[in-house]
Parts: sequence; C-alpha cells; structure tokens
Amino acid sequence: MSSFWNALDRPIIALAPMEDVTDTALRELLLTIADPTALHVVMTEFVSTDGLVHRKARKRIIHRLRVTDQERKLLRQKNVKIVAQIWGNTPENYTQIIKEIADEMEFDGIDINMGCPVPKVVRRGCCSGLIGNPTLAKEIVHAAKEASHLPVSVKTRIGLKTIATEEWASHLLETQPAALTFHGRTQKQMSVGPANWHEIAKAARLRDQLAPHIPIIGNGDIKSIHEAREKCTHHQLDGAMIGRGIFDNPWLFMEEQRERTLEEKLNMLWTHTHLFDRVWQGSKNFHILRRYYSIYCKGFPGCADLRAQLMQTESTAQVAAIIKPLNPAMDI
Repeated sequence: MSSFWNALDRPIIALAPMEDVTDTALRELLLTIADPTALHVVMTEFVSTDGLVHRKARKRIIHRLRVTDQERKLLRQKNVKIVAQIWGNTPENYTQIIKEIADEMEFDGIDINMGCPVPKVVRRGCCSGLIGNPTLAKEIVHAAKEASHLPVSVKTRIGLKTIATEEWASHLLETQPAALTFHGRTQKQMSVGPANWHEIAKAARLRDQLAPHIPIIGNGDIKSIHEAREKCTHHQLDGAMIGRGIFDNPWLFMEEQRERTLEEKLNMLWTHTHLFDRVWQGSKNFHILRRYYSIYCKGFPGCADLRAQLMQTESTAQVAAIIKPLNPAMDI
C-alpha cells in the first residue's frame, strides 16, 4: 500500500530522531531556514510506548511528541511531513498508543525505533535489541499497522553484534512497512567507525527483489545535502536521513552552503536560545542548549572564550548579556 513516503520527491531527505535534540523547538528552527527541496520529513524525539501507557511516566515524557502551532504552520508551508517515533517491546502498547496518536495528534506517520543501540535499552529487548528477536519485531510492526490509518515505517541497523543486513532486512520486508531506514552500523558498534553504506545498499537490492514499492533510506555520517544525494545515487537508495550532521552545520538543510559570518552565527545562536525559552518556559533544562553553543561559536577570533562563557550560562538573560556587546545591532 502506498503512503506519503511513495509520493515524496527523490531522494527523500529526512531529519533523524535524536533524544533531547529533535524537539519541537529545534525542528521549528530548522524548518524556518530549510529549503523545501532540501528537507522532506522530520521526526520527533523517540518516546517509549511503555512509558506512555502509564500515567505518571506519561507526564514526564509526553512533551517529546509536542508540536507547536508555529511548527505546524511551517510544516504546512514547506510541505514537510512529521513522523512520531516510538519504541518498546510490547505489541499491545503499540496498539494503544498509536490509536491515541492517530486520534489526538496530527502526525503524518509512525516510525518504530529498532535502532537505538544504548545497552540498557537493548538488554530489555527494545530498539536494536529487536534485531535479535525477529518474531517479536514482526508482531510489533503488524500491531502498529493495524492500530490506525497512519503509515508505519521502521528505523534500524544492519545487525546486532555482527552484520546481518540481508537476513534482518528480509524479516522486516515481510511486514510491508511504509519505509525502512538502515543505519550503517551494528548495535555493538554504537557510533564507532564509519557507517557501512555498502550494507545499506544490500538491503535496497533485496528490497528490489521482494518489495520494490518500499522506500529504503540510508543513515550514518552524512555531513551535507550534497553528500546525501550523492550516496543515494551511488547506492541506488530512495533517500537519506541526517542526524548528527546538524551539529557540524545547523544550516545543513539549505541549498546554498557557504561560510557563515559572525553576525549570522550570533543571530542563529540567539534565535535558538529565544525559541527554546519561548517553547519550554523553564520546563526543560536550559543546559540542553549548551551543546549548540559550541556549534555556533567556532570559526572566528575569540570564539573559544565566547564558547567558554556561554557554557556557564543558566538563563536567556545571561546569554543576551554576553552576546549583545559583540553585535550591538542585534535585536535582543
């Protein structure tokens, strides 16, 4: 059955789900500057189905599925799809939560996390731990698909302890997901070593034989839109998903790539800080922003000192007091 995944321009460019990173504030920031030709799908932070079915835990994690009105407006303007990513190992919980998501939230699709490599999660048989339990993995996909009208995709890896791309891909293709994303490392590798795009290509060639209509997306180590498109062409993939590349270049989803001026970097830093404050109003730890300050504070004289100062900040007001003297024309 076709879905929005089949209607998107090729190659599909997607923003990967990342915990404490791809929240509604960051997505709004990226959507504001992204070119429609350079970004087609964004994903939420990944959220536990087991947590969402329990009232107390739900209150702590439901914010990961939040979409602001402004983000929703940008999604419509730029025709970008938004997908909720969820994880767990209980099919019944997937059924319950996906019904709620479909009835109460305006998402374009559901993605099942079968790729997170964190050992404590894997030991519970969740995320990439499901690679070692294909029977349960398939039950989960079937339950997710039956729960609503939303297209269900899967993001995973090329193996658990060792590479098992084709064997694992064949199991997933049996379930007829709306799309499959393969990260080019095993769970054991975590983020160590280069991503193996040749293995991702093997999954695509198997797809060609078994289910030609299912898009295959590659993920791992992509630093630019140009590189994403190049890898898709070379390996005959339908798309590429970009995650940590935004930490090297927050302007990555723009067609025009150039060195940013000090003023542009400071403006982006302030826009991000102000947006985070506006969206979360103190309900999320301000320290989350510090990881971004090291991105904006590089490539100009005095950047190391500025970065050190910003790493000590605890509020938007403190950030404003530090950066305003560097660009008095800035609207703060």
